Amino acid sequence: MSLIFDRWSTEGIVIRDISLARYISLDTPTVPHSFGRKNQRRFEKATINVVERLINKVMRSGQGKRKLSGKYIRGRNSTGKKIQAINLVENAFEKIEQKTKKNPIQILVEAIENAAPREDITRIKKGGISYSQAVDIAPMRRMDEALKNLALSAFSSSFNNKRKASDSLAEELILASQGDIKSFSVKRRDEVERIAKSSR
Repeated sequence: MSLIFDRWSTEGIVIRDISLARYISLDTPTVPHSFGRKNQRRFEKATINVVERLINKVMRSGQGKRKLSGKYIRGRNSTGKKIQAINLVENAFEKIEQKTKKNPIQILVEAIENAAPREDITRIKKGGISYSQAVDIAPMRRMDEALKNLALSAFSSSFNNKRKASDSLAEELILASQGDIKSFSVKRRDEVERIAKSSR
């Protein structure tokens, strides 16, 4: 049986959110690196292992939609350096295992379920008038948003200080898996859903 990072098994991982179950892939490559083979066709990324998808989000550059507290933080000169991103996630998993005594992949799955927003807003234009309308979010986008915010939190809390990004990522995953309001990704989910609720 193959193990992720030759240490953690995906057997017995429970996915409670049935809408995300199809998109959280638990294939077990020893090294989560598909070399871009699965990004050619539409929805193919749903078959990429969930750990590799987190690594890919960590590896991205730029600040996303906007600056966070006036700072460009994402990537931190690590664009395209997949080995660096893999090591960061592996170190975070080690810390999660030490703190919680649980399988870090289960913690990651629970964090994604708690950080994935269910509603968002879209801009609609009718007769020259624009207004916001609340819409349900597709499961694939829910997962993308959750992974983006989990990765973003690791960089935002370790930016411009001596704290390691792996420590920040480990803490964020633990807090998000518990649904703790201190978690950056859970706060972002609540904020998005609150704005959508007011636009119904």
